[in-house]
Amino acid sequence: MNILLPTSLVGSYPQPEWLIDRARLARQVPRARADDLWLPAPERLEAAQDDATVLAIRDQERAGLDVITDGEQRRASYSNRFATALDGIDADNPGTTISRNGKPIPVPRVVGPIRRARPVELRDLAVLRAHTRRAIKVTVPGPFTMSKQAQDEFYRDGEALALAYAEAVNAEVLDLFAAGADVVQLDEPWMQQHPDDARRYGLRALDRALAGAVGTTAVHLCFGYAALVRDKPRGYAFLAELEGSKVAQVSIETAQPKLDLKVLRELPSKTVILGVIDLADPAIETPQIVAGRIRRAFDYIPAERLAIAPDCGMKYLPLAIAFGKMQAMAEGAALVRRELEGG
Repeated sequence: MNILLPTSLVGSYPQPEWLIDRARLARQVPRARADDLWLPAPERLEAAQDDATVLAIRDQERAGLDVITDGEQRRASYSNRFATALDGIDADNPGTTISRNGKPIPVPRVVGPIRRARPVELRDLAVLRAHTRRAIKVTVPGPFTMSKQAQDEFYRDGEALALAYAEAVNAEVLDLFAAGADVVQLDEPWMQQHPDDARRYGLRALDRALAGAVGTTAVHLCFGYAALVRDKPRGYAFLAELEGSKVAQVSIETAQPKLDLKVLRELPSKTVILGVIDLADPAIETPQIVAGRIRRAFDYIPAERLAIAPDCGMKYLPLAIAFGKMQAMAEGAALVRRELEGG
């Protein structure tokens, strides 16, 4: 894709009220299975998720995005669908860990070797590919984050667990590229929460998960969903270290935390997916505000190495606000693109 300042979602888009219990979902980010959140009957669920996916695709196209996701319409959270589909997990009897907010939460319990017995997201990709001609991105939870969102009763070693998850993720990544994904993004928000472990073995797990990838790879780091995390730090505890990884694109949030963009100088070989939409503010940005957030990055990184996205996933926003913000993002990027191209 040869577009200056290409736009996309980070991954998720609001799910319809008829698909999932949004009131209950608003209070949590499920890590273990959460089948009771889905509203359609089990025999209708897949068809309903297909319908929601098509609606999410059409909204992204109408807003003018360049790279399209499935909106993660089949997931209660960014991580739990993949994490609970793996062998070695007792999905019916979850364990417990401490969340990024310091509270105990139910998580997958690891009771045997982590293995991917079958592809998890290939059908998601097939539906996405069948309904848009634009470039497509698929997101997969990263191995480090999944290792931190688990109760380990088998490996009893953080590094060994993360590397086992990396093998499972790698199999999924290779299958997704082979099936036509243009971008595969790993979501690794817990690298920010556990920077010492991320330095010690998280980068190794990330590189193992991306080994042999033949398309554009990305990793997303954030401070948590704005709906659940209001007070965010002004800088990342772990970010510049990604310069030494195999990943091609690094997705970060800058709008809500008002990030000091000097850190972009420490990623000289990476494309940065710049978060320019504040998901904590219900007001819809104007294209001019978005354009200003994009322009301030040019002191530290050339436009040719920038892509544009919201700060994080949009799933917790009301649909009308999410669409308005997405549209403003696309229009703001187009405004700056015209300036750069002399139009």
